Amino acid sequence: MTTPVTERALRLTVLVGESDLAHHRPVYAEIVHRAHAAGLAGASVFRGIEGFGASSMIHTQRLLSLSEDLPVAVVVVDTEEKVRAFLPLIEDLVGDGPVVLDACELVRFGGAGERR
Repeated sequence: MTTPVTERALRLTVLVGESDLAHHRPVYAEIVHRAHAAGLAGASVFRGIEGFGASSMIHTQRLLSLSEDLPVAVVVVDTEEKVRAFLPLIEDLVGDGPVVLDACELVRFGGAGERR
């Protein structure tokens, strides 16, 4: 059994609407592609089942008429330096939307880059 290696990291969470577009592409997809191009460790998109934002309108999958614009969270984790350097690259995508930074620990099992 290998002892896991931990390192300090930063988690970036960007909250957007599923129907938000940038450059004819969903904002969440554009963020993921920019994170990949920037060489960040990883990015994931999570679709919410209910939420509200600046409009104060509740979007939920339970109401068919509002189900096209569910909340979406894009989560990126990497070193603090890389995540902070990435922020200016998405500024044009998020506008005044919520962007959250959390200190966290990144746990790596096995060798660097190994897959199970």
